Amino acid sequence: METTWQHTTVLLNEAIEALITRPDATYVDATFGRGGHSRLLLSKLAAQGRLIAFDKDPEAVAEAARIADPRFSIRHQGFREIGELAPASVAGVLLDLGVSSPQIDNPSRGFSFRNDGPLDMRMDPTRGQSVADWLATAEQGRIAEVIRDYGEERFAVQIAKAVVARRQERGPLATTAELAQLVAGAVKTREPGQDPATRTFQALRIFINAELEELQEALEAALEILQPQGRLVVISFHSLEDRIVKQFVVKHSREVVDRRVPFAAPRAMKLRALDRIKPSAAEVAANPRARSAILRVAERTDA
Repeated sequence: METTWQHTTVLLNEAIEALITRPDATYVDATFGRGGHSRLLLSKLAAQGRLIAFDKDPEAVAEAARIADPRFSIRHQGFREIGELAPASVAGVLLDLGVSSPQIDNPSRGFSFRNDGPLDMRMDPTRGQSVADWLATAEQGRIAEVIRDYGEERFAVQIAKAVVARRQERGPLATTAELAQLVAGAVKTREPGQDPATRTFQALRIFINAELEELQEALEAALEILQPQGRLVVISFHSLEDRIVKQFVVKHSREVVDRRVPFAAPRAMKLRALDRIKPSAAEVAANPRARSAILRVAERTDA
């Protein structure tokens, strides 16, 4: 019997309320996942409204195919590809970052240290290199750099040494349980209530999917495809993502003065920060995976 993996959408109502300003306009759900945000958004659109969704995960695309609504379309692409849409063509862009519960809970995807499975972690398992393949050949210094920079792990060097030693003695790591066990032996102290492998798994997932680079590209693309007064709504789940989003909004919320032409009028700002929202205590109690979420809302200016 095939298992149905469940997903609870984080900040569902808050995100859609912040996103929709005109029910008859076109919107983008750049990270369809299991479609929680898309379905609610569609329920609030007028007959003339449109929703274009993106997702690189084939399982998410298959789920989207179940939506029989002529106003909806799905593209099997990562969210950086939203830049393929026409400039100033949409009234809102939603980015719900991170990993969906079905990806985490399904051991065959290799995202979680809680269930043993192949060490994969690719958002799109039909493309690119798995974590196991990368760890089989990567140099120790590069492994340490990735785990330190993307996982903010202070034992990155010790973990990288353990990975290379294991590779030399018994062959490459192949499963999530093997990696989790190796990390547990290399991490001497840990945060209360947190598995020692948490930061390493986060780091390798972010790296193998180029998540931060894709986020930066997607934010720039969103700025181009948004119409004046169009909304950018982003839900982040860890500090590295949220820092990029916050800095992007701050950067484009300022007038830019060209110092080479001191008497020229400053270039107008392109965004206006509107809100920062965290899940309620009730939502966190019902869905612990929501606890680190931060929703940021910005609006495209007329410039």
